[in-house]
Amino acid sequence: MRTVISRRYGGPEVLEVVEQPTPDPGPAQVLVAVRATDLNPVDLAMRDGLLAGAIGEPFPLGLGWDVAGTVEAVGEGVTRWSVGDEVVGVRDEFVGPTGTHATHVVLPEEALAPAPEGVSPEAAATLPLNALTAWQALDLLALDPGSTVVVTGAAGGVGDYAVALAAQRGLRVFGVARPDDEADVRANGATDFVTGPDFVGAVRSLLPDGADGLLDAAQVEAPALAAVRDGGSFVAVSDASEPPAERGISVATVHIHHDAEQLAALVRLVEDGVLRLRVAGVFPLDDAAKAHEAAGQKGLRGRVVLTA
Repeated sequence: MRTVISRRYGGPEVLEVVEQPTPDPGPAQVLVAVRATDLNPVDLAMRDGLLAGAIGEPFPLGLGWDVAGTVEAVGEGVTRWSVGDEVVGVRDEFVGPTGTHATHVVLPEEALAPAPEGVSPEAAATLPLNALTAWQALDLLALDPGSTVVVTGAAGGVGDYAVALAAQRGLRVFGVARPDDEADVRANGATDFVTGPDFVGAVRSLLPDGADGLLDAAQVEAPALAAVRDGGSFVAVSDASEPPAERGISVATVHIHHDAEQLAALVRLVEDGVLRLRVAGVFPLDDAAKAHEAAGQKGLRGRVVLTA
């Protein structure tokens, strides 16, 4: 198999495509032949060394979380999958010598779901990590239908899914994004749109007591807490963006974990047209450095994808 690794922190130039023995799946594991995988901000942060304080220097470092591919082998006790099944999945092991930016990856059978029908592998690969993050963040917010929720970064990777999922759950969604994203965010399910550096003031002008909850996909951090009512709920997408609680607001961080049932439900929502899959560009695995350069552009809408 071939896999993308880095042996040191730095820019895209530190990436290498190396050959390694193709692993055998262990008990309850599945070997997936990768057809497509995408780049997420966490991949760029890990490559740059921005997370070195948390993960140290575990070189060689493999990158990649999402995968769309074909089951090539199954381990002992696997009951969900057979060789030849088309699947999507997520690797939620934060650090390891190989990730999904490879021609093959071994994952727990519970980390996979059937690939959405009628969707290319390139598009399907953009679903698992961001959509599961949005789903699990909304679960943490624990808002009842009819409640109000603010989603920062509403046009971004996690925010885009969060807006659509929140609307599907019957929430009144206030999307926060750039002015030129308004039509797109509203079309995705937001009933209200706010923008600008004083988006908190804009939310408060519409909801004087504040919103019932806020999903901080843009990592605005503590200033965003002011948009939440007393006793409301706030969910951050990283530990670094979790503000200290105040005014009885519950504060939590979503830590993505694989969940076969949730991922299968998300796949069905794709097939039903509730969730959209956005691809910003496609590169072959050997052009991983060029893909990282493209993924690092500001204001990107959708994910850059690698094909194996």
